Amino acid sequence: MIPDLSTWQLILMVVDYSIKFAVIGVIPENRKPSSANAWLLIILLIPFLGLPLYFFFGSTYLSRRRHRIQRGANDEINDVHAGIPDVPDGVRFSRDVVSMAHLNRTLTGFPALEGRAKALWSDYQKTMLRIAELIDASTSHVHIEIYAQAWDDTTAPVFEAMERAVARGVDVRVLFDHIGSQKYPGFRRFKRKLTAAGIQWHLMLPLLPLQWRFRRPDLRNHRKLIVIDDRVALMGSFNLIDRSYLMRSHVKKGRQWVDSFVELTGPIVASLESMFAVDWYTESGELIDITPPYGSSPQPLDDHNICQLIPSGPGYTTEPNLRMFNTLIHHARERLVLCSPYFVPDDSMLEAITTACYRGVRVDLLVGEKADQFMVQHAQSAYYQQLLEAGVHIWQFPAPYVLHSKFAIADPVAWSAPSSPASPSSPSPSSPSTSSPSHSPSSALPESTISSPATYDEMHEIAIMGSSNMDMRSFSLNYENSLFILDGPLITDLCDLAAAYLSVSHELTLEEWSQRSWVRRYIDNVLKLTSALQ
Repeated sequence: MIPDLSTWQLILMVVDYSIKFAVIGVIPENRKPSSANAWLLIILLIPFLGLPLYFFFGSTYLSRRRHRIQRGANDEINDVHAGIPDVPDGVRFSRDVVSMAHLNRTLTGFPALEGRAKALWSDYQKTMLRIAELIDASTSHVHIEIYAQAWDDTTAPVFEAMERAVARGVDVRVLFDHIGSQKYPGFRRFKRKLTAAGIQWHLMLPLLPLQWRFRRPDLRNHRKLIVIDDRVALMGSFNLIDRSYLMRSHVKKGRQWVDSFVELTGPIVASLESMFAVDWYTESGELIDITPPYGSSPQPLDDHNICQLIPSGPGYTTEPNLRMFNTLIHHARERLVLCSPYFVPDDSMLEAITTACYRGVRVDLLVGEKADQFMVQHAQSAYYQQLLEAGVHIWQFPAPYVLHSKFAIADPVAWSAPSSPASPSSPSPSSPSTSSPSHSPSSALPESTISSPATYDEMHEIAIMGSSNMDMRSFSLNYENSLFILDGPLITDLCDLAAAYLSVSHELTLEEWSQRSWVRRYIDNVLKLTSALQ
C-alpha cells in the first residue's frame, strides 16, 4: 500500500534523492577517498546542511588568475634555474637523497642549493631582536611574509626597525594572511600603523566579498619567511606576534608558543626571494624580478648546508609537501624524529609511519600535551592508539606551552645514550643554537634498537623544517614553505633542538592511553572525521 504524500513531501523527497545521487558522482573526482567519504557521509545524512557546507569549504578552487600566475611563475622559475643541476656538483649523496631532490625539482622547479645556517633561533625575544638587527642593516629591501602578525610589545622592535628602514629609503614589503591576522586584537590599528610608517603591505588570500574577492574561507597562506637584501633569510615556525598571541584566554592559562627560525645566507636565499616575489605579485600586481642564485662558496664552510625549498599550496596540484615528507619517512633506516603541533596525517603518511616502525625504525613523535584548538586536539588524539600499537614513541610537550616547531629528521649520524626525561621546568630553549661543523650531536635522544649500522648508500641523514604542520590542511589547503636539508650541520642543530624538547616531555604509553574514557574516545573519533572534510 502506497502511503499518501503531500505535494511538498514529494517535492522534498525528489530534491533530497537528486542531491544524493548527484554528489555521489561529483564529490569523489580528484579527491582522496577519505575526504570524499567524509563529505558524502555528511551530505547523505543531512543534505540541507551538508551541501551548503560543501560549497563553502569543500572546494580548493582558486581564481583562474591565481592559477595562471602560479603556472607562469613555475615556468619562470624553471627558466631561471635552467642549467643548474638538481644537487650541487661535487657533493656526494645516496641515491635515495638524489631522487628526493629530483622529485621536488620536478614538482616545484627549485633545485638543491648551498646555504649557510648562521643560527637556529628558538628564544622568542632574542629572535625578534635579531630580526630587528638584520632589518637595521638593510640597504635595498626588506620582504616579510608571515601568516599572523601584530604590532605589540614583543614585536615592536621589528616594526620600529621597519620604520627606520623606510626612512632610509629601503623598500619594505609585508604580506600577512587576512584571516590568520584578523582574529587577533588590534588588527585595524595594526594596518593603520603600517600605512603611517610607509610600509607597503597587502593581505594574503583576502576574503572581501564586497570587493568581489571571495574564495573558500578556510584557505590560508601559512608561510613564514623574511628576506633582506637578497643576502639573508629567515624561515621556520615563528609568527610575528607575542608568544601569547594576545588572547586573554591564553594569557590567563599561561599559554605560550615555542618556535624555531633558521637564519640562512648563500644561494638558497634566492629561492625564498623567488617565492616571495610570486606571492607579492599575486596580491599586489607589482612585479619583482626573479633572479638566479649567485655562485657557491669556493670551499666548504663550518655552517655549510645543502638545502632545497619546498613550496606548497592549492596552486600546486601535485602536493609536493606531502610527497616529500612521505619520501623522507620511507627513507629512514634506523631513526625518525617527527615534531608537529598539529598532527593529523592523511592515510599515506599514517601508513608510511607505521610501516617504518614495522621495518624496525625507531620513531619518536613530538606533539603538544594540549593543543590550542579543541577540534585539532581531539582529531590528532584519534590517531594515537594506532600509532602506539605500531610502536611509535609519542612524546607530549607539557602544557600550557604550545610546541609550534615543525620538523622531521631521518637517520641522524650519531646519537648519545638515552637518559630519563627531566622535569618540565624550562620547556623552551632560551638561547639560539648556532651551527657547528660537527655532525655528532650531544643530544640525549633515544637509542635505536638496531645494532648494526647501515651502509652509506643505504643511510644518509636528512631533514625537513619550516612552516608546514603534519596535517591534511597543511598538505592540501594551506600555502606553506619548508626546507629540505640534504646535508650539513643544520641537521645537528635540529637534533639538539629535538633533544631539548624531549628532555621536558612526557612519553605517552599505550597502557596509559587505553585508560581514557569512552566519552573521550567518542569525541576523538567524531572530530577525526571532520579533519577529512577538505
